[in-house]
Amino acid sequence: MREDLSIIPASTVPPTVSTQLARASAKVAGFLEVGLQGAANTERAYTSDLKSYVGFCERHGLRALPAEVETLTEYVAYLATEKPVPEPGTGGRGEKKKRKGQQPLTRPHSLATIKRHLAAIRKAHQLAGHRLPATLDALNVVMEGIARTLGKRQDQAQAFTVEELKQAIRRIDLETSAGIRDRALLLLGFAGAFRRSELVELNIEQLEFTERALLVHLAKSKTNQYGAVEDKAIFYAPTMDFCPVRCLRAWLNLLDRTTGPLFVKIPRASSEHMAVPSDKRLSDISINKLVQKRLGPGYSAHSLRVSFVTVAVLNGQSHKAIKNQTKQKTDAMIERYTQLNNVVSYNAAQALGL
Repeated sequence: MREDLSIIPASTVPPTVSTQLARASAKVAGFLEVGLQGAANTERAYTSDLKSYVGFCERHGLRALPAEVETLTEYVAYLATEKPVPEPGTGGRGEKKKRKGQQPLTRPHSLATIKRHLAAIRKAHQLAGHRLPATLDALNVVMEGIARTLGKRQDQAQAFTVEELKQAIRRIDLETSAGIRDRALLLLGFAGAFRRSELVELNIEQLEFTERALLVHLAKSKTNQYGAVEDKAIFYAPTMDFCPVRCLRAWLNLLDRTTGPLFVKIPRASSEHMAVPSDKRLSDISINKLVQKRLGPGYSAHSLRVSFVTVAVLNGQSHKAIKNQTKQKTDAMIERYTQLNNVVSYNAAQALGL
């Protein structure tokens, strides 16, 4: 996150953190640096959010750091309010000039996104050595009003059924390297309730094949920032075509190596043949596109995880058993992930015995 401060005008940022790091021993500075970091996806989101915040402050003549409560309330209200898109600028010859960077708001942000923006601002204050109170009464009241206006229900990735997943896998061309890779990724992602970031970062060395199951050793995840190894168990399925362990074995045979990134890119020119996979990891965006290509545009990479939770609940699994795989910390997160909102399909009123 240190580089994020570069987007905040130098005149508004006191040299508090840099001074502290300069005075600290190498060991202390190292721990301080790591303590202010987070998951890679969160870091990227915070960077974008801070650019938006600083741009807002510059346009309205407000001080970004340290922020006044009034500045924060104006900013969250801006995020929650639909804004008209200004006319694009024109180039030297009169043609319209393509805008770069963050685009103007065209609709309100979700409540979750607004909260993330505030978290990014809080992190920037922390890095700059400013104290931003955990509770700001005026801001809290405005946020409550935003929550009531936008609604507290958070958009969730669409869940698929096991049969829908099987149908998608049946359509995959297994005469191509991409087909073998995609089948393994879909089955592993679903059976292991993996986050997209976890799939991106997986290495072959983290896989341990046993007679009962495949164990995937995760050293770090979104909810495990301290590096304690967590295991996910992936079990064999009766049918080879839908067995996540054996399908992953087929992909490993194609990779023909025992170390390095697990899910990698395949040369575009040879995508229709048994091409030799590269050693370049798939990006989180690539995995999202892969899921949409195989399952449909209504789904996303997060659908793998959401679908695991939904299917597990429908199959009568306890929250404890589900959390053993998802590594979620609370039952509330499972309730949020479970997509049983269809009042006709999932309703106790149909079993009253009348």
